[in-house]
Amino acid sequence: MDFAFSAKTVALQEKLGQFMDEHVYPNEERFRKEIATGDRWQPTDVVEELKVKAKAAGLWNLFLPESEYGAGLTNLEYAPLCEIMGRSPMAPEVFNCAAPDTGNMEVLVRYGSPEQKKQWLEPLLDGKIRSCFSMTEPAVASSDATNIESNIRRDGDHYVINGRKWWSSGASDPRCKIIIFMGKSDPNNSDKYRQQSMILVPRDTKGVNVVRSLPVFGYDDAPHGHAEIVFDNVRVPVSNMLLGEGRGFEIAQGRLGPGRIHHCMRTIGVAERALERMCKRVKSRTAFGRPIAEQSVTLERIAEARIMIEQTRLLVLKAAYMMDTVGNKAARKEIAMIKVAAPNMACKITDWAIQAFGAAGVSEDFGLAAAYAHVRTLRLADGPDEVHRNQIGRLELRQHN
Repeated sequence: MDFAFSAKTVALQEKLGQFMDEHVYPNEERFRKEIATGDRWQPTDVVEELKVKAKAAGLWNLFLPESEYGAGLTNLEYAPLCEIMGRSPMAPEVFNCAAPDTGNMEVLVRYGSPEQKKQWLEPLLDGKIRSCFSMTEPAVASSDATNIESNIRRDGDHYVINGRKWWSSGASDPRCKIIIFMGKSDPNNSDKYRQQSMILVPRDTKGVNVVRSLPVFGYDDAPHGHAEIVFDNVRVPVSNMLLGEGRGFEIAQGRLGPGRIHHCMRTIGVAERALERMCKRVKSRTAFGRPIAEQSVTLERIAEARIMIEQTRLLVLKAAYMMDTVGNKAARKEIAMIKVAAPNMACKITDWAIQAFGAAGVSEDFGLAAAYAHVRTLRLADGPDEVHRNQIGRLELRQHN
């Protein structure tokens, strides 16, 4: 593996970093104030303004490898750019590289019909609408997706959809116009991985009822959020089926690999920002007669944080390289490893940063509490640690027959 980034990536890193310095970091406080004022679930003016600037700067849709729709970057080329975006909670959307839209766009690129692409992919790529992905259910352990109980039933020229989903990120956003829904279309199929399908459900379809928004440790993530949704006899045309009946797991595997690595790339940015804040804080504070930065426990934590970040970054880059060279399926062990390593690393470093800030660290003033809430959810999102560790262990055992 060549660890040197391409000239194209280096140029984009510089350009993206400059944009963050000039437009994103200085506007983070404005972003928070806009959300706190009036209706929290309305899009913020600052992000909408910056999206126009980002698009004009050519910093738009940087993901989507092997596609004519994106910037033509490989996963390896995109990794350091995604990391930079991860340093700010508002940044991914500014560049139209935010979850779950990126994963949903990849689904439409790979598996959507020409008509589906025209209706939903194009406005998503243009940043005119947003989307959500509905798979997790409150009534079952959704870490095993074969447990899903929601159903998709054929009725003439339509499918009828029933079920209760939650943690459907983005559904509370008024710009959310399309939902990718996963449910059972053939529950009696002997192959449990052919029972599920994915289907497109317009957000305004009759019977789609957002019950509530779900906060994480008290953070509602407005205006994006995570919703619980009841689908009550929702009827959509047969043409809304993605790829074909019984192919939901196939689509999920194609979607979750890139989604997982993007989360990990961004998480490295979260950890870097936490360490940066920690270092500045301990150099400016004195306790027991000397700067906190000189305390041995502080130095040890800073050193460990740097080691952990570098280790995780290298593992993420290896996974990205493998996805580019041998494909997502062959890279599944590496993807599983980073999905465990990156959120745990960021949780630990953010926790140390909170400790270094003292009581200020658990307030909303410095962004650390919100960052911790976010990275802690990633130990569950797109599969919990336990599932990924089980997969890693099984793949390792296969090598020792």
